[in-house]
Amino acid sequence: MLAFAAAVLFVIAFIIHVTETSTEVIFGPTSLMLVGLALLAVHSGGVGSGWSPRGRGRRR
Repeated sequence: MLAFAAAVLFVIAFIIHVTETSTEVIFGPTSLMLVGLALLAVHSGGVGSGWSPRGRGRRR
């Protein structure tokens, strides 16, 4: 789910960059790209992936 949010932020940053829209510093293409990269890093770390290593493969 976090990867989808990162993809949306990358698309928004790309559109802002291509159209050369004047925005505030917070919503600039670079800051949106960095937030997207942070979301991808958190997703790669296993947060929000929906997979839990505990309890899988063990049957009692």
